[in-house]
Amino acid sequence: MRILIVSDIHSNLVALEAVLQAVGRFDELWCLGDTIGYGPRPNECAALIREHATLTITGNHDLACLGKIDLRDFNPEARKANQWNGQQLLAEHRAWLEELPPTMIVDRAIMLAHGSPREPVWEYLLAPETAAANFELFTQQICFIGHSHVQLGFRQRHGFDRVERFFPDLLRVPPRNNVIDLSSNCRFFINPGSVGQPRDQDPRAAYAIFDPGAGTLTFARVEYEITRTQRDMVEAGLPGPLIRRLEYGM
Repeated sequence: MRILIVSDIHSNLVALEAVLQAVGRFDELWCLGDTIGYGPRPNECAALIREHATLTITGNHDLACLGKIDLRDFNPEARKANQWNGQQLLAEHRAWLEELPPTMIVDRAIMLAHGSPREPVWEYLLAPETAAANFELFTQQICFIGHSHVQLGFRQRHGFDRVERFFPDLLRVPPRNNVIDLSSNCRFFINPGSVGQPRDQDPRAAYAIFDPGAGTLTFARVEYEITRTQRDMVEAGLPGPLIRRLEYGM
């Protein structure tokens, strides 16, 4: 079984289409939030996720675009982009987004959270200490997270307090550390990275493939035409810093 895990698409249609084309066949798609915000194609991204996703949760930018989070909580560029995204939303996509939860228990083994189990909307899981505190707040073996736009994972062996952080190295040929064994005696946080706005110095769209039968998680990246998204953002009048950062993965 192939489950495509995506997060933080941020209205970047070109990146999302590149991911779907690269993956080809999949059995399910799970989206970890922030389908919209920042980018130029909120309606098209919402439509594609509605068409393909089996499970979807909300993120802080989704909520901001809907007016459910105070826009003053965002920096000026993000504030302007979220305001613009919210103004573009068709009623059907707005209604769909408004029903999405920030966390979801899939089954006894899997949880989804946009940020973290402790603070689903706002907390960034980037440090082992933060992950350790959050491991105490859910019982499942795996929690899939997004929000930080960084492709990484945390591993904690059953019965031990120590938390190990790991990153894939997909810039190597062949890639290194891109397949994770989830069948071991450990619990995990897994972040597939951002489809539409990576922030780990790799501008390629990020995603992951989860195979629950084999007990494996494969991190992956795909190149997309960044200049197409940038042109769309310029035409929409979106902030320059958001446009430029796409080419650097920052």
